[in-house]
Amino acid sequence: MLCVGETMAVFTPVEAGPPEEVRTWVRGIGGAESNVACALAALGVRVGWASAVGDDPFGRAVLTSVAEAGVDVSRVVVDPTRPTGLYVKEAGKAGSAVRYYRAGSAASALGPEVVDRLGLDEVSHVHLTGITAALSPSCLALVRALLDHPGVTTSFDVNWRPALWGATGPEVLRALAAEADVVLVGGDEAEALWGVSEPVAVREVLPEPGTLVVKQGAVGATVLEAGRAPVFEPALAVDVVEPVGAGDAFAAGFLAAHRSGEPPARRLRSGHLAAAGALCTMSDVAVPLPPADVARLLVADAATWAAARVGAAGVR
Repeated sequence: MLCVGETMAVFTPVEAGPPEEVRTWVRGIGGAESNVACALAALGVRVGWASAVGDDPFGRAVLTSVAEAGVDVSRVVVDPTRPTGLYVKEAGKAGSAVRYYRAGSAASALGPEVVDRLGLDEVSHVHLTGITAALSPSCLALVRALLDHPGVTTSFDVNWRPALWGATGPEVLRALAAEADVVLVGGDEAEALWGVSEPVAVREVLPEPGTLVVKQGAVGATVLEAGRAPVFEPALAVDVVEPVGAGDAFAAGFLAAHRSGEPPARRLRSGHLAAAGALCTMSDVAVPLPPADVARLLVADAATWAAARVGAAGVR
């Protein structure tokens, strides 16, 4: 598998208080597509990440961190003139305000000419998000070229970021999603984009993808596929530390199980379990739950699944 998109340096406060008063920060990395790639690698999937970073300390940190997670970074370009993007979190359990410093970044200059050097003959599946499509006209052209590329299956996480889009966002994202084989979208995102949130109504807006996953936050998620009744699976109870990255981890868990041919409910549980590992950390990149707990909960009955609770100390 190959994930394509921007990754930035991330600064998260270590101490409480408004950011102008915080003096101590932790530097990490974050980007939807590399988050997915790292989570896939942790699940044993052979995966690569393609992007561009600046020839600067943050770019080197990004490359090192993603490679250390077990992801192939050989397709990443080091741009000698443009910088690596970064963002700063104001973290909290209910959500994190984020300030981006990514204008003119190395990744925003990516374009469709990149496709010829990605070696897609050796790739079975490409994962993309709406964030990349919003970065620049050339990035949008790249996403379109990859979704249209013959011989690979594709997944597309809508990842609605209103600050990155103008009035064309809803139309463009719907068109991009229509080209993908697997689409993931939050019910809240669908409501903001197309005025619908219930899974069946979202399916009416997006009838084209073979597999559509509607994420319903802490309630659960539903998968809709041609010729099958919708399948809903409730989310796990989680003691949330910070929510950023949970959607990316869910995508990784779902796609890993989808790739293995698992039935719909098992794919959704795999997504929920991976997401729980992101919800229990301040990092954008999920920390996998203990394999024994994952194996047990994947096959647990509904009552056992509902009774489980995930926290920083593990599953109980």
